[in-house]
Amino acid sequence: MMNDIIADALTRIRNAALRKLDVATLLHSRTVVGVLNVLQQKEYITGFKVIDGQNNKKTIQVELKYDDNEKSVINEITRVSKPGRRVYKNASEIKSFKNGYGTIIVSTNKGVIANDEAYAAKVGGEVLCTVW
Repeated sequence: MMNDIIADALTRIRNAALRKLDVATLLHSRTVVGVLNVLQQKEYITGFKVIDGQNNKKTIQVELKYDDNEKSVINEITRVSKPGRRVYKNASEIKSFKNGYGTIIVSTNKGVIANDEAYAAKVGGEVLCTVW
C-alpha cells in the first residue's frame, strides 16, 4: 500500500526527466491531476492524458518538456507537505518562490492552484510541492 501518491508522482516525473524519457506513467488520483494541470499551465510539462486500465485502475501518461539543449525544463520538484507533517500557509506567505521563477502548488478550497492564483484570490491552503 502506498501512503503518499503525490510524492510517488513527483518522484516518477523527476526520475523520468533525469533519464531523459519522453513519457512518465503515474498512478491516478484527482489531486495528482490537479498538480499536473498546474504544471501544464505553467509550461513545466507538455501535456498529460488519463488512461483507463484493466480492473478499473487508471494511470496518467505525462509528456515531459525539454529545452533546446535537451535539458529538462523542471530543475527541481520537491514535496513540501507530507503525511507525517502537513504544511499550511496563508495567502500572504505564498506570494512568491525563487524570486518569481518558481511555483508553489497549493491545495485550497478552490482546488489545486498555483501560488500566484492563490495570492490573487487571497486564499491559503496546504502547500503540496514547489517547482522551478
